[in-house]
Amino acid sequence: MKRIIRRILLWVAVALIAALVAFVLWAENPMTAEAGPLSDVFYVDYPDGVVLTPDEPTGTGLVFIAGARVEPQAYAAKLEGLVDAGITVVIARPTLNFAIFEYRPLSVFESLAPDVDEWFVGGHSLGGVRACQYASETAGLILFGSYCASEVTGAVLSISATNDGLSTPAKIEDAAHYLPDDAEFVVIDGGNHAQFGDYGVQPGDGESTISDERFAQQVTAAVLAFTLR
Repeated sequence: MKRIIRRILLWVAVALIAALVAFVLWAENPMTAEAGPLSDVFYVDYPDGVVLTPDEPTGTGLVFIAGARVEPQAYAAKLEGLVDAGITVVIARPTLNFAIFEYRPLSVFESLAPDVDEWFVGGHSLGGVRACQYASETAGLILFGSYCASEVTGAVLSISATNDGLSTPAKIEDAAHYLPDDAEFVVIDGGNHAQFGDYGVQPGDGESTISDERFAQQVTAAVLAFTLR
């Protein structure tokens, strides 16, 4: 009987190890940035993230946390309008490409752009959920197709899309009570979840009825109105 129990425990241990290895391999192969939108974007790639530096910095910066299993570079083109307006953008590369596993302090990402005077934090999807936990350390929180899972204070901007099949309008509304009463909400008509980046079609998402260019313009306008006021 003891021998059988030992064999069962060994099989369980092997199965758990195999599952863990499979998960790590899967997590370390994220959805990659589409080559077209990224081709005209200048960025510097560091182990902790991607940095986009404006030609004429305003001293304002945004730490943007990538969504689950999405390559940081996939957000560069959509955020380039902020850089053109003088905002330094650091797109964080979460641990194992999953923001729920991110344990490092925000200062790790802020240190990639030491000349920034005022920081905002934000993120897409699961990256936004993690950004909520950093909110109190910054000048404001920006949610990109995301929502908080616990109460936050301070300045908050929520940007969502009507055709988002993952962070649906219903989910955004259900979690709105975690945000302060003066939180700002911008809803992009016709946009979907994957349009916050450029990494292709995402399973479970809704169908977009707005161009990527128009979507990016609306995101840029909303963020600039929030950060540069």
